[in-house]
Amino acid sequence: MSTRPTPEALRDQLVSDLRLEATEDPDRFTGQNVHHPSGRVFGGQVLGQSLMAAGRTVDADRLPHSLHAYFLRPGDPSVPIDFSVERLRDGRSFSARRTHALQHGRPILSMIASFQTADEGLEHGEPVPDAPQPESLPTTADVLAGVEHPVAEYWSFERPMDIRNVDEPIFLRPATARRSDSAVWLRTTAALPDEPLLHAAVMAFASDYSLLEAVLRRHGVAWSTPGLKIASLDHAMWFHRTGRADDWLLYTHRSPSASNARGLVQGHMHDRRGRLVATVAQEGMVRVPRG
Repeated sequence: MSTRPTPEALRDQLVSDLRLEATEDPDRFTGQNVHHPSGRVFGGQVLGQSLMAAGRTVDADRLPHSLHAYFLRPGDPSVPIDFSVERLRDGRSFSARRTHALQHGRPILSMIASFQTADEGLEHGEPVPDAPQPESLPTTADVLAGVEHPVAEYWSFERPMDIRNVDEPIFLRPATARRSDSAVWLRTTAALPDEPLLHAAVMAFASDYSLLEAVLRRHGVAWSTPGLKIASLDHAMWFHRTGRADDWLLYTHRSPSASNARGLVQGHMHDRRGRLVATVAQEGMVRVPRG
């Protein structure tokens, strides 16, 4: 039996992959792929890397406040990804960048991200919803104990994020209650360096893990349903306040609509202090086998 990676090793690999490799062109970078059992590149990885690439081309005091991305093609996990950044605008307070993630000469993701210097103004945020504390919840490894399957092994021990379900898990069977909302606590498996851009990129990375679960819960579908096909189509994220991805974030999801083999989900990330750190929206393809 192969040795399982330590939490620190998972963290180190994630940080290494997100930081990217520089090239001779200051607006081009290369990134490696995080292991994922789907046989494709994990969409959250490309989101985080694209945001990091864009952030590498702006002044250090300008942090991301929003991103809008389209997933265009499945990623090939066997080859690195090239990231090409276009400098759209640099104003007094805001900078805008377009990033294309490329494989085999074709874009697999296209993103526009905006960055801003810190500023003062009006402030409010949706209050954090009630939820049990993460320490009181079982880990994914606890939930899947005794299940011998490569995907269960990955979910339990090979993800760089510790993700704990607030609601009844639907890894193996549908939830008892059919609701269009769900929630998880998440954080990295080990502490991260004090780099605000890196924390934002990790939050973007993690934001793609559990969003579409709200659609599955509403329709009584489990992740392990044979023939289930899910893919992220587009993704938007707003960073309201700086947060830490290595401290617990409550990530809540709600799906207002599903139709035409697509599901829309809105998400919010609150930190342990109750601050609304980020808002997320995604539409994904959800195809359930008939019969």
